[in-house]
Amino acid sequence: MPRQRLARRINVSVVVWALGVTVADTLSKWWARHALATKAHHLLGPLWLRLTYNSGISFSLNSSGPVVTTLFTLAIVLIVMFVAAQAARGLATIGFGLLLGGGVSNEIDRLVRVPHQVTDFISVGWFPVFNLADAAVTVGFVVLLVALLRGSTLVER
Repeated sequence: MPRQRLARRINVSVVVWALGVTVADTLSKWWARHALATKAHHLLGPLWLRLTYNSGISFSLNSSGPVVTTLFTLAIVLIVMFVAAQAARGLATIGFGLLLGGGVSNEIDRLVRVPHQVTDFISVGWFPVFNLADAAVTVGFVVLLVALLRGSTLVER
């Protein structure tokens, strides 16, 4: 077996995107926990900054079982991390970087916070309150979907 196949290459750009999302989200959550602790702030139209906490996953699913949620999301983050490390160049790099960064950041928040909850603070009308990591996960998923629809390869072989 050739040496190139034995030594898998890690897409460093995915790591850079993921770290950028993780840092931006972590700082925004720290700011929100301090600046929004006493009152919400109206920005424009239906856009509010309103501090809430979510012990479940998206849309507060399974909010009654934070330990199960934490273990489940940790498993998903580890799987995405393994696949994302082998992302193909181009849209897949950006998509996996956003997806991984958002997942890692929310998982860090969930593990560090007691009780185990994710900090949410962006409120738009009737839509559930979310954070930058949630937005990154959503945009990353859409970018990967667009890459697939364009016929792009998502991972290097």
